[in-house]
Amino acid sequence: MKITFVEKILPDGSPCKKWGEVISRMEESGQMQRIDEILVADERDPASPGMQLARELNVDRAPFFVVDHDDGRQDIYTVYFKFVKEVIEEDTDEADDLQELLNDNPDLDRL
Repeated sequence: MKITFVEKILPDGSPCKKWGEVISRMEESGQMQRIDEILVADERDPASPGMQLARELNVDRAPFFVVDHDDGRQDIYTVYFKFVKEVIEEDTDEADDLQELLNDNPDLDRL
């Protein structure tokens, strides 16, 4: 299995806020050692490796993870906690999962 992590650089050259949150959690938990490749999706450069991969896979949000399995299957994760739960196989906090879902989908209303 090969895991690719795609991070995003905004048009002003700064890293996206969500990328900072995800990378922080991954470094604190030691999960970064499970990542085989890191690509940058630089919004200022449509030819950047991460932007090319995003287009190829029809992914419209970053950061995201691509998991290439040994049997040829490929899974794409745009939700960090889902990636952790299904690939890294660590338990996640349901409240964190729900908060990430709400953050990623501002069109959803909170009750």
